[in-house]
Amino acid sequence: MNTQKTTVSVLLPFLLASLLLAGCRGGEKQAGPPAGGPAEVEVVTLAAQSVALSIEQPGRTAAYRIAEVRPQVSGIILKRHFEEGSEVKAGQLLYKIDPAVYQAAYDSARAALARAEASENSARLKAERYRKLVERKAVSDQDQVETEAAWKQAVAEVAAAKAAVDSARINLAYTDVKAPISGRIGKSEVTEGALVTAQQAGALATIQQLDPMYIDVSQSSVELLRLKKEVASGQLQVDADGKARVSVLLEDGSAYSHPGRLEFADVTVTASTGTVTLRVLAANPDNVLLPGMFVRARLERGQRPDAILAPQVAVTRDIKGIAQALVVNKESVVELRRLVTGQVIDDMVVIESGLQAGDRVIVAGLQKVRPGAPVKAVEAKPAAPAESGQAATQDKAE
Repeated sequence: MNTQKTTVSVLLPFLLASLLLAGCRGGEKQAGPPAGGPAEVEVVTLAAQSVALSIEQPGRTAAYRIAEVRPQVSGIILKRHFEEGSEVKAGQLLYKIDPAVYQAAYDSARAALARAEASENSARLKAERYRKLVERKAVSDQDQVETEAAWKQAVAEVAAAKAAVDSARINLAYTDVKAPISGRIGKSEVTEGALVTAQQAGALATIQQLDPMYIDVSQSSVELLRLKKEVASGQLQVDADGKARVSVLLEDGSAYSHPGRLEFADVTVTASTGTVTLRVLAANPDNVLLPGMFVRARLERGQRPDAILAPQVAVTRDIKGIAQALVVNKESVVELRRLVTGQVIDDMVVIESGLQAGDRVIVAGLQKVRPGAPVKAVEAKPAAPAESGQAATQDKAE
C-alpha cells in the first residue's frame, strides 16, 4: 500500500508538467498568423466568334389534308373495297351501298321522262295545227290559246322529269362511296351489312394526305415581330419565294432529311398565352412524319460574325430572373454584370449585352466569392473530348 502511494506521488508531477507543455504549444499555434489568401477561381476568357443563329421551337405535325368519308345516301353496306392503312387515290371506290332502291328510282324517273316527252310532242303538234286553223277561223282564238298553254305545260313537265332523272342518277352514283382525296386511309368504322344514313355524323373512315406535312409551331407575338423585321432586313434566310427556311429535328434529336419552309402565321394572338401559331410545310415522301408527332422546328437566322458566347455554367439568375455573371477585372477583383442573353448553342449562351471580348467570367468557385472580393484567377482547362464522352457514358450507366 505504501509502495503504490509512493509511485503516484512520483508520477504526478511529470503528468502535470506534460499537460502544461501541451497547453503552451497549443497556445503558441493559435496565436500564430492566419494562413491562406485570395480565393482561387477558374475563369474563361471570352472572345468574339462567328456563329450561326437560329430560333428553335417545339411543334406538332398535322396532315396536309384530312377528309372524312361519309355516305350521301342511306342503305346497307354491301362491300368494302380497301385495306385499312393503305394508300388510296382520289376517286377510288371505298364502299358499295345496296343500289337496288336507287336503281328502281332511276328507272322510274326515266320512264316518267319518256311519258312527259311523248305528251310534250303531242301538245306541240296540236299547238302548231291550231295556229293554222285559227288563221282560217276554223277554231276560236280561245281554243288556240288553250292549246298553246297545254304545250308549254308539257314542256315544263319534261324539264321537271329531266331533273328527276338527274337526281335519281346522282343518288344511284352515291351508292359508290369514293375517296374524295388521295392519301392514307385509316380504320373502317363500319363493316359489310351495316346500315348507314345520308350525311350521318359518324365518318365511315378518314383519309389523310401525309406528303407534304404541316408542322404547327407556337411563337410569342414579340418574337413574331422580330422575325418580320429580320425578314425585311434580309437577316433571316429565305428561299426564292420569300419563305423562311426551317430545319426539323425529330423526337429522338436527329435531323430530318427534308427541310421545310415557313408558310404563314396565324392572324390571331392567343389571349391566354400571347402566342401565334406558325405553320411550316415540309416534304414527307417516305412517311417518316406522322400526324401528332412532337418535333422541333429551327428557323435559320443567318450568321453573326462577332458573337460573344459565354458558358452556361457562368450565367446565373437572380430572384427576379435577370441573367448575371461574375467577372474578374484587371485588378483581380470580382464584378457582377447584368446580362441580356440570346440563343443557347450547346453548352454556350449568346450574350446580347453585358459582356465583351476579353472579359474573364468565373466558371468554377462561384460559391467561394462575392462581388468586390479579390481572387486568384486560373484559366479553366477545356475538357478532352474522350474524357467528356467517357464521363457522359459513365453518368448514363449510373
